[in-house]
Amino acid sequence: MSHARRKNLVEHDHPRLSIVHQCKLLTINRSSYYYQPTGETPLNLELMSLIDKQHLESPWYGARQMARHLRREGYGVGRKRIGRLMRQMGLSAIYQKPNTSKPHPQHRIYPYLLRGMTIDRPNQVWCADISYIPMRRGFLYLVAIMDWASRKVLSWRLSNTMDADFCVAALEDALARYNKPEIFNTDQGSQFTSDEFTGALNGAEIRISMDGKGRWMDNVMIERLWRSLKYECIYLHAFETGSEVRQGTGRWIDFYNQRRPHSKLDGKTPDEVYWQKSRPGYAGPMIQMAA
Repeated sequence: MSHARRKNLVEHDHPRLSIVHQCKLLTINRSSYYYQPTGETPLNLELMSLIDKQHLESPWYGARQMARHLRREGYGVGRKRIGRLMRQMGLSAIYQKPNTSKPHPQHRIYPYLLRGMTIDRPNQVWCADISYIPMRRGFLYLVAIMDWASRKVLSWRLSNTMDADFCVAALEDALARYNKPEIFNTDQGSQFTSDEFTGALNGAEIRISMDGKGRWMDNVMIERLWRSLKYECIYLHAFETGSEVRQGTGRWIDFYNQRRPHSKLDGKTPDEVYWQKSRPGYAGPMIQMAA
């Protein structure tokens, strides 16, 4: 169980157990229970929003190039500051390099299973990714579970931390509503390699696949989802609160699944392809993975 989940279990008004005793039972420091993060400064929040927009345009920018871009825009920032903010946002440059993600050193890494595979039917392969969502006075993280063949967003969750809990909740929701895939593919981020997430997949008897070296292009599909969501919803509305983000994101994802046609889906919507609502003779999208 993650530290954040154990911290949430502490009951301030418990009739019999003091906070000290509860913290001992849950193996958390009492100081960490009382700690309230100060959050980012208004300038850093502005920089994070600019970084997010530029990352959608130039996903190959690392911290050094991103800092150069922001200095040209009039911000006196250094590479180390931008690197910290990018790590806080969960962003890294997308290009082929020896290690494109930062797995937890104690978590098991599963092999990549999609090499050379033809993905041509719903529930054959699902995937997941996390994105940074800016608000007017803060930010949240969004995880989405997507069906690979149809591009349908099966479930999603928002969180103010990068713990694995909200990823597990999204996975459990997708499994409850759409049965299960044959294979679930993710990157090697610590949320997806955690015991909670992989345990839920193993418990459902789903084969686990994780991107390895040279598989950076596999994430492009869901990166397009993030780009569309942000330009068509998030940036247009500048939401004030988490509840506004949740309502706006839900409306847009319903639109994306039900009414937004895709050129890669022969002009159909994700729902039409997922539920096989296609023209006579249409065999569905086919994706051939590189060898």
